[in-house]
Amino acid sequence: MAWWVWALVGLVLLAIEIVTPGGFFVIFFGLAALAVGVLVGIGAGGPDWMQWLLFSVLAVGSLVLFRGRLVDRFRDGGGPPSPSNLLGEIATLTDDLPPGGVGKAELRGTTWSVRHDGEGTLVRGQRCRVMRVDGLMLWVHAE
Repeated sequence: MAWWVWALVGLVLLAIEIVTPGGFFVIFFGLAALAVGVLVGIGAGGPDWMQWLLFSVLAVGSLVLFRGRLVDRFRDGGGPPSPSNLLGEIATLTDDLPPGGVGKAELRGTTWSVRHDGEGTLVRGQRCRVMRVDGLMLWVHAE
């Protein structure tokens, strides 16, 4: 096949990957078609049967080797921070907080509900340490 046919097939497959909900399957076939198109373009593609074999090996091989890592990378990257790993973190109060009182504090760029679990009033702007997590409520002490 001509190099431009491989390139066109590769671009169409990449476009299909973009418009379909992500599973990261078609992208590897599109990239394999583009790679075969480049090889054919520089004269290293060989006969048609070799091009199809190369396309199949590149597509399936890259799918098996890289899809899992790609999916993991995009799944872990987003979403709000999990409250379970906030123990010991330092938050900045956005409200005055009497002993046993509930208010707000900023931590990692997010505003959280906090409860003062110590003695004495904490003032707005004061830094405090997360001592306990109860659902979405952070229990804090003065730092």
